[in-house]
Amino acid sequence: MPDARGVQWGGYTHPHGRWSNEKIVLITRRLTPVLFATLLATFPCHAQSSAGPGNSVGGSQAHPVPSQVKIGVPLSPAMVHSVEVLLRNKAELPPGSTIAVSAPAPASLPGYDTIFVTFTADGKTSRPVSFLISGDGKTLAQFIRYDISSDPRNMIPVANRPFRGGPASAPVVMVNFDDLECPFCARFHDSLFPAITQRYGDKVHIVYEDFPLDQHPWAMHAAVDVNCMAEQSSAGYWNLVDYIHEHHDDIGTSKLGGPAGAGVKSGDSKPGAPQHTLERSYAQLDQFTRDQGALQKVDLAKLDACINKQDTSLVEAERNLGNALNIDSTPTFYINGAKYEGALPVDYVFSQIDAALRAEGVTPPPPYLPPAATPPAPAKSEPAK
Repeated sequence: MPDARGVQWGGYTHPHGRWSNEKIVLITRRLTPVLFATLLATFPCHAQSSAGPGNSVGGSQAHPVPSQVKIGVPLSPAMVHSVEVLLRNKAELPPGSTIAVSAPAPASLPGYDTIFVTFTADGKTSRPVSFLISGDGKTLAQFIRYDISSDPRNMIPVANRPFRGGPASAPVVMVNFDDLECPFCARFHDSLFPAITQRYGDKVHIVYEDFPLDQHPWAMHAAVDVNCMAEQSSAGYWNLVDYIHEHHDDIGTSKLGGPAGAGVKSGDSKPGAPQHTLERSYAQLDQFTRDQGALQKVDLAKLDACINKQDTSLVEAERNLGNALNIDSTPTFYINGAKYEGALPVDYVFSQIDAALRAEGVTPPPPYLPPAATPPAPAKSEPAK
């Protein structure tokens, strides 16, 4: 792990712990392995090699170091050599590779300038990698700056998506990347509703983004169908999501009917009918969507045209968003920008929502208590005979 030292490094600490009012700067004294893995990505794989020309530092005799680094003026040969020795030892560069060091450029960190280093091997050159060099030429460093000025609730765009709970201005925004065929998603969905809306009311804005996994054959079709419904009815969308998650095991079989009250007839129930066929899955999903549309009194002709078209562009855009966020499994969800993976226990999810509420200056509601089960009626005693 990198030797992260917060905002303190090289004996210098900013008096306010920040370099600006909006950005926190993290500095690493040790050159990170991840960096070198990145900058060497264009190089062939090499086993660790013995020191070649330029790899070793002979003896312990100090060499002259300029007292000052100047912007726009190339570093002295001695200073370039010191940089090269350090980087070769840290990165274990292949023999025959070369290192080029730029002249210093201005840096935003007081007391330091920026240099750019490129690595070349086997005719391939890496992208420039930036380093900081101290004004006295004695220290080389790297730092990573993270912008935390933006509202983490807005990290993932959720406009024009059906939602449950409060409005988009609610103190907590929860975004769940969902796969309608995923059994873990179904388990997680079942644990969230109605518990989360009953406990938090309008304090949490809940949105689902589609992330159908390739190994689930009807997940994309289901996502397209529920989004066809979402164009006209948010309530119909959530009814379909609830129903599909509840019955995901039976979709494609002959024993599944339609959503409650929808009047959908059962699928093929002939003796010996095949189980879990993809054709039956598509037909059932389409029928569930049409019947839910009838319940919601939407434009059925428009809904039917959307179902038949099976345009995946919206779902693909949501999946691309997930890919950009390095999501590779479902469920993956965000609470005010904080990422969580897996069907986590609902009590833990509530604890994270509570923490997000406190961060927004809102007192969390009392703990959620599930509705008590109705006790069975006492058995009637039989009269003595």
